[in-house]
Amino acid sequence: MKREVYAAALTIAPKLHAYFSCHRETALRRGETHLAPVPEREDIEAVIDAAFWASLRREEGFIPRISLACLPQAQAEHPLLLDRPLPIDPAALSRVSPAVEKPGVHLGVWRERDELCVWGATRAIPPLCFVVEVSAPGLLVIKHHSGEQYRKFINVAVLEGDRVKLVEESVSGPESPPLFKSLIAFDAVGSGNHSATAIIQLAVAMRGHGRGGSLLFVPAGTDSWRSSIMQPMHYAVSPPFPAAAAIEAIGGLTAVDGAVVLNNRYEVLGFGAKILRRKGAPAVEQVVLTEPIQGAVASVVHPDQLGGMRHFSAAQFIQDQHDAVAMVASQDGRFTVFEWSDSEHMVHAHRVETLLL
Repeated sequence: MKREVYAAALTIAPKLHAYFSCHRETALRRGETHLAPVPEREDIEAVIDAAFWASLRREEGFIPRISLACLPQAQAEHPLLLDRPLPIDPAALSRVSPAVEKPGVHLGVWRERDELCVWGATRAIPPLCFVVEVSAPGLLVIKHHSGEQYRKFINVAVLEGDRVKLVEESVSGPESPPLFKSLIAFDAVGSGNHSATAIIQLAVAMRGHGRGGSLLFVPAGTDSWRSSIMQPMHYAVSPPFPAAAAIEAIGGLTAVDGAVVLNNRYEVLGFGAKILRRKGAPAVEQVVLTEPIQGAVASVVHPDQLGGMRHFSAAQFIQDQHDAVAMVASQDGRFTVFEWSDSEHMVHAHRVETLLL
């Protein structure tokens, strides 16, 4: 019986084809080489469609975890080649998924003898290679290799059921504070933005344990932030511990009740910190909420609408400490960056989980 075509695949395929074509032309003009070719629009549609329906299946009770990379086998380094290529079919993808569920392993997809198929598997893929990743049932992430080791992939779109989210490629204007701009800087190839790299790694580690958590960045060389923290801090660290050497471990500290405190030299000052409203300061009553999605409109909301006590406390901390930054991971996977916006004269909350999937 012929299955229904995934409607979002039909909607987004032309936009993705235009995105990858444009970025490839720009990269070629910059003199870059060894770029992945752009799949045809029909092939983009077919791969997304098959990945979506595969994500809804079960293989011996397990949810398929698949990454599909569109490139000819000749462009893959040391690939595993199948003697008989597999059809782009949800059942076939589901059956082979246990073999390629480890991070960094991709099923290679391209046209062989004028038929779209899975030709094998590979770990190494070239820059701008179109990738569809099954993140959860009905949840797909479209991404590509950036060409930089420090930041391997750039998210282009997130498809969640019938919801299509195209990630905004650039951020400008006074309403976008510095940390957020660096976090979603999509002209990443050759940028060498190691600060953004550390922030992204911390954010991924925070989401990874699934328990939710908070992290506060405070200025080095000052203790003014302590007026917004219950004293004594439960788990103060002395001397400060350099976070760069153990980012995964620092992310794990956010699973402890309370917030992790880092200075802007990426040194851990403590964890389990309880946020208090600074003495004499007003309670936070509204924040600007944005999401780096094309067509998204900023809105002014009460902090309660962002989530639970972690979000409210983070918003209060930033209202009291304008030079600080707060990051909050929810148990459901949402991720919010809080910064003070001088132009808006209020806390700015950025929902950024679409960048971290």
